[in-house]
Amino acid sequence: MTAGTRDQWHGWRAAAQGALYAPGGFYRRAEAEGPAGHFRTSVHASPLFAEAVARLLCRVDEALGRPAALDFVDMAAGRGELAGGVLAALPADVAARTRAYAVEIAERPAGLDHRIEWLAAPPQGTTGLLFANEWLDNVPVEVAEVDAAGVARLVLVREDGTERLGEPVEGAQARWLERWWPLPGEEGLRAEIGLPRDEAWAAAVATLQRGCAVAVDYAHTAQTRPPFGTLAGFREGRETTPVPDGSCDITAHVALDACALPGGRVLPQREALGALGVTGARPPLTLASTDPAAYVRALASAGEAAELTATGGLGDFGWLVQPVGIPDVLAAPSA
Repeated sequence: MTAGTRDQWHGWRAAAQGALYAPGGFYRRAEAEGPAGHFRTSVHASPLFAEAVARLLCRVDEALGRPAALDFVDMAAGRGELAGGVLAALPADVAARTRAYAVEIAERPAGLDHRIEWLAAPPQGTTGLLFANEWLDNVPVEVAEVDAAGVARLVLVREDGTERLGEPVEGAQARWLERWWPLPGEEGLRAEIGLPRDEAWAAAVATLQRGCAVAVDYAHTAQTRPPFGTLAGFREGRETTPVPDGSCDITAHVALDACALPGGRVLPQREALGALGVTGARPPLTLASTDPAAYVRALASAGEAAELTATGGLGDFGWLVQPVGIPDVLAAPSA
């Protein structure tokens, strides 16, 4: 927001959109560390995550019949860390056929692998894997709160973070709340209206001709909606009050079950990574005596895998797996 709008009231969707994506906004800045300097994702936690995504891409490749060109689209790519890690982890024959795209509104970082094409929007008509790690939580949404009369109203906010209640929620937003996040008439209860995320996800999936789309995010489903919402800010690695002035990330957990298209399913990260060989199991102690160096390496890897799959941490992330014209490549094989 500009100086002339500091005292104006906006819905949280418009306020966050400006704070994050307007010129000079949080995601438009050119700091060397990028978003990784403010929050820790699975990509930054361990190279095991990129290796697992590479294995997923190989499964998609097999399901597609090993096409001459295999696409990997990294949505909200940050500084391209995931795309680079996936290319490095692929078998040589698969890497030779892979076209990698990093989708991000910031400028292309210096030194990025020349094989990665840098785009502001996902390419159309791709065949392969579209992977969106912590993208949907940064698609801005409106916030609703129940007033003293039991009516759900839009929450308005100023640039300094001060809030007040606005008009009642109506139309498509009201229908979304009724279907996906019904609010009892108790004053103070809040919800984030995820309709823009549903639409953004549907548009991203529509760019795939065949393959699989995966969204990974802090998430909740109908059985676990938080009563007061999840709107939060992050600055320099710490959670902070969300203030829409461009100084911090503004995020909210994702109702992934609402985003899912027909055939899609939501599962926890620990289950998804387990299916891709990341389990956190400790190496056998016998290895310590037969090959101490290998034991130390395996122990470090197990620690990283444990972080990626931990209950109460990264393992609680949701994975929305959306096949497009192929079987679900993370489904357990039939007996």
